[in-house]
Amino acid sequence: MNRVNQKSLHKSFIWSVLLVLCLSTTACGSMSTRGKSTALGAGIGAVGGAVLTGGSAIGTVGGAAIGGVIGNQINKK
Repeated sequence: MNRVNQKSLHKSFIWSVLLVLCLSTTACGSMSTRGKSTALGAGIGAVGGAVLTGGSAIGTVGGAAIGGVIGNQINKK
């Protein structure tokens, strides 16, 4: 695969993940505010980790874990 197709595929993947994240947040209507923040933080962290590490699985999972913890702690009472 040449470099242009690879960049295009990566960009499409990122937009697909963001679209799924946006659509999946509507399914969280019965969740608590803290639960929603945790899920949203994990999703944003996963995308950020994937982007920063070039799509590495470890970076994606690490980003999701860190984002989930941060999202959980934001609404802590």
